[in-house]
Order: sequence, then C-alpha cells, then structure tokens
Amino acid sequence: MGARTDAARTEVLAARQGVEDEVVGLEAAGRAAMDLPARFRRDPLKIGGAAAAAAFLLLGGPKRLLGGVRRAIFGRDADLPKSMLPNEVEAVLRKLGPDGDRVRGTIEREFAAFLDERAPVRRDRDLVGLAGGLLSNLLRPASERAGRQFAERLFEPDGPSFADGLRKARARMDASGAAKASSEKPPAA
Repeated sequence: MGARTDAARTEVLAARQGVEDEVVGLEAAGRAAMDLPARFRRDPLKIGGAAAAAAFLLLGGPKRLLGGVRRAIFGRDADLPKSMLPNEVEAVLRKLGPDGDRVRGTIEREFAAFLDERAPVRRDRDLVGLAGGLLSNLLRPASERAGRQFAERLFEPDGPSFADGLRKARARMDASGAAKASSEKPPAA
C-alpha cells in the first residue's frame, strides 16, 4: 500500500508543478500583452497603427467616412423649414375644435397611420437609402471583424516582452516557493 501512496503523491506533485507552470505562463503572457510602453518603444509603427485602426473602427469611422462620401457625391440633406404648417393646414386645425389635446391626439393618430401607409412607397423611392443600407449591412460584419483583429494584434504578447514576463514570473514563483519551503517543517517519520 505504500507504493500506491507514493505513486499518488508523485502524480499530485507533478500535477501541482504543471499548474504552477501554467500560472507562470499565463502571468507572463498577461504582463507581456499589457506592457504597451515597452512594445511601443520597440515597434512604434505597429502598435500605433493597430491602436489607430482599432480606435477608427470602434468610434464608427467607416460609417462617418461613407456618410462623408455620400454627402460629397449627392450633396447635403436639405434643412427642415422653420414653419412646416401652411395656411391651409392652420385653417383645418382650427376646424377640428378648440381642445388642443384632442386635436393633437387626432393629428398624431392620423399622421402615424399615413406614415405607415406610405412607408413602402417611400422606401422603394429612396434608392440612395437602400444602397446605403445594403452597403452598411455588408460592411458592418467585416468592420467588426477587422476591429477585433486590430484589438487582438494590439494586445497580443510579443517575444521579448513575453520572455521578460516569464522570467519575472518564474523568479517570483521560485522566491515564494523557497519562502514557503523554509517555513514548513518536514514531516516526522
């Protein structure tokens, strides 16, 4: 029975060492990925470009760029007029009665029904909107994917930072292991 216990103890110690190695590797990878100043000093164009591209995509750059192109080609949208009610409409509103809340409710219901009724016609007529919506729907997944790739590239650990982080993590683990071993007393036989 002593041989089985020794074998189990050896397996547990090997598993513990494997976990410690994984923790050291994860810590080193985290330190290397987050050591942006050191990575920036080594390769400023790569890190700056990845950060700028990620910021461009996260801040809606493609949408703004396409909007600017659309405005350059088709011109700006017309501003809304200061007064949208012609005299004929004012006269019809007065005929609806003196109760403003009732008149407002009637207008809102009828206008909402009118807009719902005319929506398909308006959408079919608006080819620019249709093309823009189609282009937006096609480019959004690609834009999101590119943004994720730039963010991953920005935070992926590079070789020198990872090696330095791994060395520091192993030294810290060795120091804490040595301190723990010196404080523990060997079991009495």
